[in-house]
Amino acid sequence: MENQLIRPIFNMTNKITMSPRKYRAVMLIDDNEIDNLINQKMIEAASITDNIYTHTGAKSAIEFLKNMEKMDVAEKVLPDVIFLDIDMPLMDGFQFLDEFENLSQLTRKKCRIVMLTSSINPQDFNRSKKYSNVKMYLNKPLSHDSILKIDV
Repeated sequence: MENQLIRPIFNMTNKITMSPRKYRAVMLIDDNEIDNLINQKMIEAASITDNIYTHTGAKSAIEFLKNMEKMDVAEKVLPDVIFLDIDMPLMDGFQFLDEFENLSQLTRKKCRIVMLTSSINPQDFNRSKKYSNVKMYLNKPLSHDSILKIDV
């Protein structure tokens, strides 16, 4: 239980108990700043983490992860969950996944990926299954219920 982040939770008797946050850090990658803001607010409201890294491009997110790998505290600062949009300019979600495969074993093991999309294209879903780090596929924007059901 050491080093876990704690948040208050009200139980049925209205007494405050302390419960650990689900994740140390999460990352949002979406070129749409409004979607990022909505998703960030939903994650904050769900209280699953205290640290949210936001990127409006997949390239900057990959560079961020590469820089985190070089740090001695990489395991403590790398995100536990990456919410990744599929349809982005310059580098789309699948190109990000291809680059992600080249990162260190520590990063690949620590970061689990949730694909976010507004697409109803079944080919995207099938294609995402080819990547072992992709654990879920959700429609955006995130909802309170979908966030609470995330178990990756």
